[in-house]
Amino acid sequence: MRKAEIKYNNQKAGLLIQDDSGYHFQYSSVYLQSEKPEAISLTLPMQEAPFESKTLFPFFDGLIPEGWLLNVAEKNWKLNPRDRMGLLLACCEDCIGAVSVHPLIEEEK
Repeated sequence: MRKAEIKYNNQKAGLLIQDDSGYHFQYSSVYLQSEKPEAISLTLPMQEAPFESKTLFPFFDGLIPEGWLLNVAEKNWKLNPRDRMGLLLACCEDCIGAVSVHPLIEEEK
């Protein structure tokens, strides 16, 4: 299982999780109750219920670099171009725009 904290304008907006059943995104209840929350994407409108998909949500997939920048990331970090969540976690902490992706590493018990 891999997790990422999704921030909107440096405020925690939600959590993206990849597990054996696919991908899940859920807005943070604190974010939803904040003064002026905004949806991170038109395809992921604000709601309390989690979004679920067998493939990475198109909005998040669109944050992953393309072309020569993707080639640089693949070579430097030895990433598989088919591992979309891995690319998202490695490359999208400092994206252009309001949304950023921050890997969460769970402590082993």
